[in-house]
Amino acid sequence: MTPYRIEIRVVPRRGILDPQGKAVADALHALGFADVTDARVGRHVVLDVRAADAGAARARAAEMCDRLLANPVTEDYVIESAEPAAA
Repeated sequence: MTPYRIEIRVVPRRGILDPQGKAVADALHALGFADVTDARVGRHVVLDVRAADAGAARARAAEMCDRLLANPVTEDYVIESAEPAAA
């Protein structure tokens, strides 16, 4: 088994109220960044796991997201990377 570092991005689904994202967008507008049309605030999760290969590490991460890390009703997730971790 090889150690892998997995990075996951979890964000509210489009169409779901995101009060933090709205607050960020409003604050950016107030600071003169009128070109911002939307902001979504989520979580960046980094996990170190042991797996046979990168595909198995990604599959395990997806299972973790489905069961705990992301609410399937209100959030979407993307597994950004699954790279061998530094020893």
